Amino acid sequence: MSKLKLNLGLLILRFGFSIALMTHGYGKFLKVITGNFKFGDPIGIGVAPSLILASFGEFIAPIFIIIGWKTRLFSIFPASTMLVAFAIAHDGDPFSRKEKSLMYLIAFIVIYFIGPGKYSVDKE
Repeated sequence: MSKLKLNLGLLILRFGFSIALMTHGYGKFLKVITGNFKFGDPIGIGVAPSLILASFGEFIAPIFIIIGWKTRLFSIFPASTMLVAFAIAHDGDPFSRKEKSLMYLIAFIVIYFIGPGKYSVDKE
């Protein structure tokens, strides 16, 4: 595989999964901004911290992943959020309900290990 194809693939992976995840995090981010902290507490740290962390992992961190700045660091946040969603928040749900969080989890783990590629601020 040529480096061009690899780097273009990494760009598409970063953009595609980050933008898609941001559609789930946007509502959570608005709740934080407006002070509406009605949310679950899946790991027992409180409703407000849970919502803030989820909105950071699903909305803020993907912005940095899209531009490719500190991509490996910022990919930890959506991966962690999706691990909680898959393993705890949707624990009793059927697989079809948990599947989306598992796909995001895998994608952001891959981004963590491979890095952002050439088409990024970091230019790894």
